[in-house]
Formats: sequence, C-alpha cells, structure tokens
Amino acid sequence: MFKRRRFKQQLTLQDRLAAWSKAVHEQAAALPPGPERDALIKKARQADVANHLDDWVRSTGLQPPE
Repeated sequence: MFKRRRFKQQLTLQDRLAAWSKAVHEQAAALPPGPERDALIKKARQADVANHLDDWVRSTGLQPPE
C-alpha cells in the first residue's frame, strides 16, 4: 500500500480563500466583459461564500447539540 504524502498548510483556509478570491477578482477585472470573466467572478464569489460559511461554522454562537 502506498503511503500518502502529508502537507501541513502554512496559512489557514480562510486566508487561502481570501487571497485566491482577491487574485481571481483582479484577473477578472483585467478581462473584457464576456463568459470567461463571468466564470472567474462566479468562482471568486463561491470562494467568498465558502469563507463566510467557515466564519459562521466557527462562530461562538453555535453550540453543539446536547
């Protein structure tokens, strides 16, 4: 059986999503309006939503069921 290669992330998921989203927004801003730009904006928006969901899940207001 093969041994999996493990990689310890240096940045948190939130940091990586925010950086990737910002980079994709900048790429989309450089493109002319069209389907390619729309696809990049959609991916960046999905990363923003994932980041917000992660914030929500980690919030102190949520309590595990008893």
